[in-house]
Amino acid sequence: MSCCGPSRRTLLGAIASAALLSALPASRARAQRVSLVATDLEVVTVTDRSVVLTWTTVAPDGSGRPTPVPSDAEVRLGPADSPRAPVPVFAAPDRTPFHYAEIGGLEPGRRYRFEAWSQGVRATPALSLTTLSPGTPETTGEFTTLVPPPGRLLRTIALANDVHYGETVSGLVVGAFPPGFRQPAGLPPYPEVMLSALLGDLRARSVNHLVVAGDLTSEATPEESHAVRARLDSWGALGSDYLVSRGNHDRPHVDYRGCTHLGEHRDCWGDNFLARQELVEHEVGGLRLLGVDTSDLDGAGGRIERPQFARLAEALRADPDRPTLVFGHHPVTIESGLTNTAGPAFVLDGTDSAELQRLYERAPGVFLHHSGHTHRNRRTRPDANIAVEFLEVAAVKEYPGGYSLLSVYEGGYMVNFYKTRAEDARRWSSTTRGEYFGLLPDYTLGTFADRNHVVARDFSDLS
Repeated sequence: MSCCGPSRRTLLGAIASAALLSALPASRARAQRVSLVATDLEVVTVTDRSVVLTWTTVAPDGSGRPTPVPSDAEVRLGPADSPRAPVPVFAAPDRTPFHYAEIGGLEPGRRYRFEAWSQGVRATPALSLTTLSPGTPETTGEFTTLVPPPGRLLRTIALANDVHYGETVSGLVVGAFPPGFRQPAGLPPYPEVMLSALLGDLRARSVNHLVVAGDLTSEATPEESHAVRARLDSWGALGSDYLVSRGNHDRPHVDYRGCTHLGEHRDCWGDNFLARQELVEHEVGGLRLLGVDTSDLDGAGGRIERPQFARLAEALRADPDRPTLVFGHHPVTIESGLTNTAGPAFVLDGTDSAELQRLYERAPGVFLHHSGHTHRNRRTRPDANIAVEFLEVAAVKEYPGGYSLLSVYEGGYMVNFYKTRAEDARRWSSTTRGEYFGLLPDYTLGTFADRNHVVARDFSDLS
């Protein structure tokens, strides 16, 4: 086992801090332990060789309300089949209320026992069904690393969506309900914070390509569309390094000036990215990426218009066996329509969904359809007899605030969801846990298997 980031000196420093706490007068040490609470423990990411844990430390303020307080952080880890107790493997270099611990050097397919600590207080999960359900890593204190597909790792693609650049209040559904969350005065707008954190993570993780499945902007204004394009261009080139599709928030609006006319609508987003209902086609190393514009002109639900459907059908018919990743903003399946908070009208139109899945029946190379829109991590069942994974990825802009990495091997692929790890992003993610009256984690985090899984597939012809 090895620790990602912190040095041996840092680890020893954290252990020394714990020793110092134990040397304090007993009454003072007890007071610190009683006041500090380490909560919201989540085993976010488990790969074949690493694990990511997050938690928050809080203490009551003068009025008794829990308030984030900086503290140290330590993770103890060991093989679950060992008689020895877990040993310290991680210590944070800085004190913070918003803890992010990534530990590498693990063995594939092995079960590990873990503990997360801050100032002598062991971290526990929040009162959330997602992490308190029986058998979760958070309740058992154990996780098992994934076994990667056989063969070489060919490339890594980041799947992201729902940036909402330009948005100022997060968590609103209808009007001002439920109560939303704003960034405190003096801090950068949260969509900028979260997008910067995403792009910084992708640089650090040496990601090959980024796919953004819609809702890049809040209202597709000229300013929002230009600004988010410029920010993405600082990371790579549109059409090769990163690909985008349009979401309902990116749809043409009526009142803007200086943008392409579409009847009474103005397509400012299209002027910066792609024309409306245009299919994105890109190939890298034999892997085909197809982006579908599922936005409607005047609604939150999704549809695919006939010219784009015809182009998609032509592309799949011309090379039906080519390994293909499809991405579009609106989820596709009946299960997604029945399980999202806004109902079936919120996802892709039922007729279009059925036709799309019929295309996939005749194109066995399609292996994954990535969407956003629901702001949650969830895999849903196809409605046809097809070996296609329908994957919804949580939003960039709010809790859990992150992206999924699709690691493509010769013998299949591995999916892992990551929270963005910059300090200001972790702060905002922790703040927006309170959306939907505190129920957002139960809806958006997803199960461990939704976030981390391996699928066998023959990609041996890819380069």
